[in-house]
Amino acid sequence: MLVRLQKLISQAGITSRRKAEELIRAGRVRINGEVIRELGSKADLDKDRIEVDGRRIEPKQPSISVLLYKPDGYITSLKDPEGRPTVTRLVDSIPVRLFPAGRLDYHTEGLLILTNNGELAQAIQHPSRKMEKVYWAKVKKIPDAAAIDKLRKGILIEGRRTLPARVTLMERHKNSWLEITIHEGRQNQIRKMCEAVGHPVIRLRRVAIGFLRDTKLKPGEFRYLAPREVKRFLSAAKKAAPKD
Repeated sequence: MLVRLQKLISQAGITSRRKAEELIRAGRVRINGEVIRELGSKADLDKDRIEVDGRRIEPKQPSISVLLYKPDGYITSLKDPEGRPTVTRLVDSIPVRLFPAGRLDYHTEGLLILTNNGELAQAIQHPSRKMEKVYWAKVKKIPDAAAIDKLRKGILIEGRRTLPARVTLMERHKNSWLEITIHEGRQNQIRKMCEAVGHPVIRLRRVAIGFLRDTKLKPGEFRYLAPREVKRFLSAAKKAAPKD
């Protein structure tokens, strides 16, 4: 059966559908030896030889998704040229290739989903799905009402303002804990926001992805997502998707 090329790539667990589109545009995908750059191209995995960077993709693997507590000091990537440890090392006991759905910065800890389900990855990380992520940020000193209001309304970072966020002052001592909820995924966003209002981040942890929380996982541990959890993510993403 003919299926769109980017869907076949994501279903095979190579990467998300959005990333697959980038691979196609970059000329890194071949069908029966021919370089394909057209996003509307279709193929039949049972009949056609489809290669990504010279590697042939195989028929769809069993769908597996896990929730990992990423420790500080791991990079959210499949590999790192600098030799830093990657989050995939923490799930290498799983016999299929998983890729991160979204990212956490090197020094940020907390919840991260890894999957070979391209549809789930798209539901979690595509900006149009507006998937909320909740962070606990330990910041220097105690932000006043004006600083918190700025965080809520949006901060100008590198010429572009962040979207409104929910911000709550959880604890105040010599330093403070903030709960910050956003649905963007800009690099180092929470750190840059807090830095901009004069309260640099000391420690940062993601505690929720959409509806999903798990207080039992410890750094480096993971658990499998239940089918009902995957279904709930997909249902929420479908509702949030922009209408044509």
